[in-house]
Amino acid sequence: MTIDFRFLANDSVRSLTPYQPGKPIEEVERELGIHSSIKLASNENPLGPSAAVVQAAQEAAYQAHIYPDGNCYELKQTLAAFLNVQPSQITVGNGSENILELIVKAYLHTNANTIISEYAFLTISLLIHSYGIPVKVIPSIDWGHDIRGMIRAIDDKTKVLFLVNPNNPTGTYTNDDDFRLLMESVPPHVLVVVDEAYSEYITQPDYPHALDYLNQYPNLVITRTFSKIYGLAALRLGYAISSPDIADILNRARLPFNVNSIASKAACAALKDHAHIKNSIAVNQIGKKQLEEGLQAFKLNYISSIGNFITIDVNHAADIYQKLLYQGVIVRPLTAYQMPRHIRVTIGTEAQNTRFLSSLHAVL
Repeated sequence: MTIDFRFLANDSVRSLTPYQPGKPIEEVERELGIHSSIKLASNENPLGPSAAVVQAAQEAAYQAHIYPDGNCYELKQTLAAFLNVQPSQITVGNGSENILELIVKAYLHTNANTIISEYAFLTISLLIHSYGIPVKVIPSIDWGHDIRGMIRAIDDKTKVLFLVNPNNPTGTYTNDDDFRLLMESVPPHVLVVVDEAYSEYITQPDYPHALDYLNQYPNLVITRTFSKIYGLAALRLGYAISSPDIADILNRARLPFNVNSIASKAACAALKDHAHIKNSIAVNQIGKKQLEEGLQAFKLNYISSIGNFITIDVNHAADIYQKLLYQGVIVRPLTAYQMPRHIRVTIGTEAQNTRFLSSLHAVL
């Protein structure tokens, strides 16, 4: 007798299309027999972690045989001082995706619904669908969030509204006026979850740092990550800032030891290394200008971005993506986002950007 274990799985999981991350360098080089590839697919900091962070991680590795502090006391204290909030307002997780799943697990059920924008970070929709919860996807305006449309979509079954700001993969952002309108309009029992994975890169004066609104709106939850500007993507560490009541619920839903000691020590060191963050922002601003000028010279349309990536219209993303792989340049085609013309490219170092532009010119 043959058992169909796919059939036995929950419908909500069986129907999912798995998330496809950017290809690892090792996989590309192994499959294509090439060397010296660069990865510009996953919005990682091209500078990596700072030397102080690497040292902290190395020292922590000597205690790898001991279970981590399940409450992450030191990390919460360091984050609280850095953000000027209380430790009771912080929830830590194995990447920000873990935090987002805790929110879904703790606050949503199959009789509720959620609201998210078109082209928003795909993992959020995957998480919600995996729990069998309806999602209202609001069409975008010029690749950005339609805040008024999201407000109109709220009904008596809406429990959580997700806002990715700045948005991944488009790089667009909701400005301060629209964010204030959103917070004033959302009923106080509906959670507003703002994913600020790229907020540390932002220099725009009208970008709304959600933390400034936290005391006024207890239904606000902010998620952030150490994977981007801090250069700790491999260590998987994210966190949420919220009211103490919401943090208490999320920490009840959180499994013990969901953050390892090496990640925790590295994150504490990263928060204190202000020079590395300043340098990362400068490299990103210079690199963005370099890529934009190159794309303009090629007469290619791109979506203006405030993050550490640029989304480019190359007409046929899957084809250009494959051709770039043979050049040893890994980017991200956005077919999974229903954007078959576009690739997303991480802003790298000057040398990486030059190589990307040269390779793109060669394959176009």
